[in-house]
Amino acid sequence: MFGSILTIGAMLGAAPSGLITDTFGRKGAMRMSASFCITGWLAVYFSMGALLLYMGRFFTGYGIGIFSYVVPVFIAEIAPKSIRGGLTTLNQHMIVSGSSVAFLLGTVVTWRTLALTGLVPCIILLINLVFIPESPRWLEKVGHEKEFEVAFRRLRGKDADVSKEATEIQINIETLQSLPKAKMSDLFQSKYIRSLIIGVGLSSSKIVINFFRSSQKTQMSGIIPLKPDLCKLGLLGSNNHSWSSFDGEIRTKTPSHVSASGTFLGCFLTGTSFFLKSNAMLLDWAPVLAVGGVLIYVESFSIGMGAVPWVIMSEIFPLNVKGVAGSLVVLVNWLGAWAVSYTFLHFQLPYELEPHSSTFSIYAGFSTMTILFVAKIVPETKGKTLEEIQACINS
Repeated sequence: MFGSILTIGAMLGAAPSGLITDTFGRKGAMRMSASFCITGWLAVYFSMGALLLYMGRFFTGYGIGIFSYVVPVFIAEIAPKSIRGGLTTLNQHMIVSGSSVAFLLGTVVTWRTLALTGLVPCIILLINLVFIPESPRWLEKVGHEKEFEVAFRRLRGKDADVSKEATEIQINIETLQSLPKAKMSDLFQSKYIRSLIIGVGLSSSKIVINFFRSSQKTQMSGIIPLKPDLCKLGLLGSNNHSWSSFDGEIRTKTPSHVSASGTFLGCFLTGTSFFLKSNAMLLDWAPVLAVGGVLIYVESFSIGMGAVPWVIMSEIFPLNVKGVAGSLVVLVNWLGAWAVSYTFLHFQLPYELEPHSSTFSIYAGFSTMTILFVAKIVPETKGKTLEEIQACINS
């Protein structure tokens, strides 16, 4: 119950995230998100009963739901095309690193102290937002011409030639401004439908194959015991592997293919271990396969599917529908997170809550479908401006 409240809060935060980001700006949305998270962590710290704990968890989730949308969008809008994918991947790396650090801290400090540590990144963010410029694309969209030029110059450097890129952005935004204000129903028009399919499809695939958090407790419950230190090692190791995708020469589709293939292998090995155990076959090998499958899964997810969907989501939608479309994609992401957590438990009911190989086979099947989806539907976005990506999708 306590864990699922964060997911519910994230869903409700994701729904208006596009509107908030378009209305208050990218920096304004991040300030609002940090404020919700600070409120949530303080509520948890000062709680004397269940109600305040639940409220704190909900507020934290609400802030995370907004963060999930605005941070990849902000990075994509301010970064040069040569390093855009790497910077968005860095965001995912920092998320996983933070989760790993929090996991380790939780073993040596009390839960109240751990709640206070959640304030640190929020406060650092609020301080740094004073010094970084707003998204030039948003400034141009809302008609702040002078601020657009100042922000763009600060981001690219005093001596950089920004005239061509700035002109492309201005022309594109002027064209989009002539269109009526986007509504949810507009996303199903022919010119946006492919972008919507890509965004929702990748978001769904990302969550469905990321069931590790849901299954981790079950795997560590003694059915096939895994040492917590080994799981920590896998989480920290996945950070090192995700770092390899920061090279600007790596394409967005290749990490996705490798990642989905690895998650398939991880699910297959873990499912095989439970099959062997339930049939009393090769019992010495079952724990080895379980540990290997979990570690392969976590590291493979971090290589591509952990970050690439956020990279592509922030790139494929035109500015006039980005708010509405982004809110829908992030909402699907968190709705999927809740659904996977819920269904994983119910998949075990016929087996008296014991892990069963058929459950892992289902998720392995989703990994296979993800490989095909990326190969056939998802475009390559490396080395292109946001305007070029959107024109390519609509062509």
